[in-house]
Formats: sequence, structure tokens, C-alpha cells
Amino acid sequence: MSDQITNASGGAGQQEELKRSITGRLLFFYVLGDVLGSGIYALIGVMAFTVGGAFWLSFVIGVTVALLTGFAYAELITKYPQAAGAALYTHKAFGNRFLTFMVTFCLLAATIAAAGTLARVFGGTYFQSFVEGASVTLVAIIFIVALSLLNFRGITESVWTNMVMTLVETTGLLIILAVGVVVLAEGDANLQQPFELNEGNPTLVVLGGVALAFFAMTGFENAANIAEETQEPSRTFPRALLGGMTLAGVLYMVIAFIASMVAPLDELTANKGEDGSLLTVVQNGPIPVPELVFSAIALVAVTNTTLVSLVAQSRIMYGMARQGIVPRIFARTHATRRTPWVSIVFTAALVCLLLAVADVDRLATVTVLFLIVVYGMVCLAALKLRGTTVEHEHYSAPVVILVVGVVANVAILVHTMIDDPGSILWCGAIVLIGVAMYGVNAFAMRHQPQALDPTELSG
Repeated sequence: MSDQITNASGGAGQQEELKRSITGRLLFFYVLGDVLGSGIYALIGVMAFTVGGAFWLSFVIGVTVALLTGFAYAELITKYPQAAGAALYTHKAFGNRFLTFMVTFCLLAATIAAAGTLARVFGGTYFQSFVEGASVTLVAIIFIVALSLLNFRGITESVWTNMVMTLVETTGLLIILAVGVVVLAEGDANLQQPFELNEGNPTLVVLGGVALAFFAMTGFENAANIAEETQEPSRTFPRALLGGMTLAGVLYMVIAFIASMVAPLDELTANKGEDGSLLTVVQNGPIPVPELVFSAIALVAVTNTTLVSLVAQSRIMYGMARQGIVPRIFARTHATRRTPWVSIVFTAALVCLLLAVADVDRLATVTVLFLIVVYGMVCLAALKLRGTTVEHEHYSAPVVILVVGVVANVAILVHTMIDDPGSILWCGAIVLIGVAMYGVNAFAMRHQPQALDPTELSG
């Protein structure tokens, strides 16, 4: 199998040896690190406000749907081991330039809304531990501007940097797990609250928090970036990808349950949940963790994820401009920094605009709506590409799982739209911006037809 992959990629023996350096175990922790992030730090309070004490049940459904989508990614990543991800799969399956653009733009919009979500979290409870009474919106906007300037200067991420950030994020989650163990051991746990739901139909109440749980599970799709460097990908990739997602999902469910049995619900749901966080759990727990220490851990987690989102969105915009599907001006780079400054300014401005007019719940929901569209398209692409063959071995997901994945993503999309119809307007406005840019550019370049290379859309 190794030789087959070498021939397919055009590499020689020595090049293949250098490329295939990531073992299944390393890949597992890479996926785990991508999924375990600031989502759980950001949305605990909002989920408790939306669902009630039993908000951990929303994680059960959200994790399950994410895993169904993970099967589709496992097949397509091993079948087409290139970093372009959803854009590549959509283009290969349907061959439609506008559809490929829409999937790519949905990813762009999701990263913009996610950055806004995390920026408001940054300016909320955790930052207030250091500067009490500061304006959440103002702090969030300054935060985005500062990280955008860092993005403009140039970002070079190393494995060590990512490892340290992941370690810091994980330390915060381990503290919550320790709090839960001690509370149970001392007999002080409120075991009734984790089974209480808000008024209404229980099923619909739990589903109301699924979109937020889904937000916390995103990030696994980034594994496509290292598919060509993984040893025996058709064998190790599915196990590492799905295994990492499963462990992250279980940790989220356990942490959500601990949060509900330790912290009073009225504190978790304060200010529609924006004032409730994992810090609330620590403050109500028996372990004397300094408030500033835990807040610093959370701020590191949020900063790391937000910076990744800002870098990604500017590069996606830059990539689309290079491919001629949005105006070419967005491909301009700074003369000395060589960073896509026009794309950085444009996307940062959109984030700041959203920050000025939307709360955490709305921004998180908008993020999930765009991602669900992308994930549903990936499941459809996996089904559509079942009849195509490649020159190397790859993983094949069970067809029934891919079908259920499509249905589950569509079901969450429809329910979220019904549950929060206002978010449709937000998504529609963002999409109109993208379609307008696409239309203006298509008209301007109508005499210059270009072939689309989806591998370049990530910038």
C-alpha cells in the first residue's frame, strides 16, 4: 500500500519516508487537540440557559451527529488526501463552480461568526476577572483588532506552540474533572439538577442546545491538512479521527454533567448564560483554584482558537481571490510582510460589525448553520463519489452511516432555523455579500474564463 500511495503522489522513496511521518497515535492527539478547545469554555452558560440543568443531553446528540459526519470525512480524506477539504470534495462530486464557491464561502462565514463568538466570550466573564466592569463589546472589538494586527504581521505556528496551547486548554478541563471527582467523593453533588429541563416539550428543549454543542465539536475537519503525512492513512486515519472525536465528545458530556451538579443553575444562566462559564463551576467547587489562574487558562484557550479562525478566514478569502471567484483585490499582499492585508482588513471588519450587533448565542448559532451546510455537503459528496476510483487504498464508510449523516445534518439545520429564525436573516445577509462579490467578479471576468483549482481555495 505504501508504494501505491507513493506512485499516486509522484514522490520518490526518500520523499515518501519524510511525508509519512505521522503515526496513528500522533494523529489521534492532533484530532483531540483540534476538537478540544474554547467551545466548552465559551458555551456552558448559554447551553444551560437554553436547555436547563440537563444540557449535557444536547452534547449526546451533537457529538453523535458530528461523528456521523466524521465517517464521511474519514472516507474522503483518505480517498483525496489534500488539504482543500470540503471545497475539493464538493468540486469532485458535483463539478459546479458556483456550488464549490458557496461551500467555501460557508466555511469563510463560519470562521467569521466563530471569531465573533469567541471574542465576546473573551470580553466576558474571564476578562472581567482582571478588569471588572469593562464593556464586553469594546473589549471584544479591541481583541479582534489586536489579533488581526498580529495576523497582518505574519503568523508562523510551530508544533511546540500548538502543543503548549493544547496543554493549557486541557489543564483547565482537567481542573473541572478534578472538581467533579472531589464533589462526588464528599457527597456534595446536586444529582437532581443535571436531569432538570426548561419548560416545554423535552425533546425540543434538548434539541435547542444541540447547535451549541455542535459548535464545541467543530475542528475535526482540519485533519485533512495532514492526510498526506500520515502513515497507512486508510487504516489509521478512521480510527484516529473517530477515536479523537469520541474522546473529546465524552469529555464534553462529562464536563457538562459536572458543571450542572456543582454550580447553581441561576449562576450558570445569569445574563442569558453569558455570565455563566466554567469559572462559575470552579468558584462553586471545593478545590481552591485562584480565579485569575483559571481565567487566564480560559483566555489562552479562547485566544488560540480565535487567532486560528482569523488566520483561516483571511487565507480563504485570499485563496478565492487568487482563483478569480471574488474580486482580485482580496489577493493583494503587503509589500514587506507578504500577508493578505486586504482580506485581513475586510474579514476583521465583518467580525467587528457582527460583534456590535449580536450576542454569543446568535453568533454561535450562525456559525453552526453555516457549518451544518458544509458538513451535509461533505456527506452528500461521499455518497456521490462512491462510484469513482483512485489509485490507492482508502477507507470506505458504511453507506447507511453516510445517509443517516445527511439526514441528521439536514434535521439539525431545519430545527435550528425554526428554533431561531432570526439567525436565518443573519446568514442570508452574509451570503448576499458573498454572492454579490461573486456576481460582480463573474461579470468583470466574463471574457476571461478560468478553471477552478479547489486545492488553492485555502490560500
